[in-house]
Amino acid sequence: MNNSIYNCKFFITGGGTGGHIYPAVSIIKELLDCGVKNENIYYIGNKKNLEFQISKDNGFNFLSTSVFGMPRKVSLKFIKWIFLLILSILKSFYYVLRYKPNVVFGTGGYVSAPVLFAAKFLKIPYVLHDSDCYPGIVTRKFAKGAKAVNLAFEEANKLVNSDNIYNYKNPVRRIFFEKTKDSAREALNLKDEFVILIMGGSQGAKSINEAALEVIKEFENREDIKIILQTGKKNYDEIISNFSPTKNSTIKPYFDDMSTPVIASDLIVSRAGSISISEILSAKTPSILIPYPYAAADHQRVNARAISDKNAAIYLEDEDLKTGKLKEIILSLLSNKEKYGEIKKNAEALGEVYKNSNQKILELILNSVSGKN
Repeated sequence: MNNSIYNCKFFITGGGTGGHIYPAVSIIKELLDCGVKNENIYYIGNKKNLEFQISKDNGFNFLSTSVFGMPRKVSLKFIKWIFLLILSILKSFYYVLRYKPNVVFGTGGYVSAPVLFAAKFLKIPYVLHDSDCYPGIVTRKFAKGAKAVNLAFEEANKLVNSDNIYNYKNPVRRIFFEKTKDSAREALNLKDEFVILIMGGSQGAKSINEAALEVIKEFENREDIKIILQTGKKNYDEIISNFSPTKNSTIKPYFDDMSTPVIASDLIVSRAGSISISEILSAKTPSILIPYPYAAADHQRVNARAISDKNAAIYLEDEDLKTGKLKEIILSLLSNKEKYGEIKKNAEALGEVYKNSNQKILELILNSVSGKN
């Protein structure tokens, strides 16, 4: 890195959900690894959101704004939102004028809008990243003035008005490329079993958990199969109080490092958040994707369809979990090695692309500082 970039200041903003936060964190770590001082990087988000705790845990500099997701109906909450939005915009102008960032990198969510507004008004170059197949409102609104817009899904290109669109996928934590399957399985005391990981996100998903218990019962006498269920913290106590794990199953509320079970697995059942999909593909693992039916703009369905259309995953509706469909699909894959092999091959091909995503997105940011974009 040349000295001019080394001394630059970077604003990173995006929050509310993992799809906005984890790409931001990955890029901050890339900046640090290539020589930018931590004191020159600032994460702008809401102290009440997950991004604050993650920033604190990683030792990032955090600047807070107060805006939250826009209420859908006119109410007192909507009036409060308007007030906090204006306050956050004023705060963002203050932050930009005080710290003088050379570039702003936004990953979406309402917390990023005030900072991007200030950057656009004050003519500070900014770069956008959007994780989903259906890009968020912040990406769509600010794309026109961005130096570069990276979209994780090519299907999103037609929904964004920009002449500077790139499709470098999502930034993914390096550990997904550095940790081997053998080391991940060893860490979980696994041998030659066919490992099925079932997860519904950090908070869990009741419908997925209930279907998972059916799967565990179905395979309780199979020594060649291991089932790992991550229930989510809020659902764990209820499940354990009513269900005893079998010899070939492990039930946990949460894994501090999800990379280990993901890399160790042979089949993954998951919600269809973009970051989850990216990590699953980076691990080159076949999956069954179950979109959260109430996701904003139904983006999880769009995400899941984009991957299943490439035959790198199987699509399953949440409502079909009640009919035993998850168990049927797993049985079908276990009995049809050719079908499983085809999905695995396609997942591996898609996963290969993620190896260079972080570096390519970092280059977009650095090029914006140097004026190359």
